[in-house]
Amino acid sequence: MQAAYINPFLASSVMVIEQLINVKPTVGELKILDVSMGGDHIWLKIGLIGQMKGDIIFGFPEQVALKIVSGMMGGFQVTQFDELSQSAIGELGNMISGNASTMLYNEGIEIDITPPNLIQGEMTGVKKAFSIPLNLPDIGGFHIYVMA
Repeated sequence: MQAAYINPFLASSVMVIEQLINVKPTVGELKILDVSMGGDHIWLKIGLIGQMKGDIIFGFPEQVALKIVSGMMGGFQVTQFDELSQSAIGELGNMISGNASTMLYNEGIEIDITPPNLIQGEMTGVKKAFSIPLNLPDIGGFHIYVMA
């Protein structure tokens, strides 16, 4: 996996999170992992097509997802992962992936993204992915997995 493919997702995630919820994420160690998508997370999948093919998978512990949605709603306390929460998390992934695809395009790599697909529960199989761990102060951590 080339850094040219990963860096836009990293930069975009930090920028979008700072803008949406006014929190500066810290980035953990970037590495390639075997990812098993267990039922204890909210999974958001966005497909990549074009010169870069694959998927971007966002893995949120449910409590972290709820706190992120609360932040996106100006601090309004969200306690259930309902339709509004699902839509907000989908939009977060869409914004991060859309900005990253624009950054890649500016580097001469043409890609497009598919609409976000929210997956609750367990997904079977283990896949190799480049992991971008993000920690949000007072919210918690989540991962963005690049499978390309």
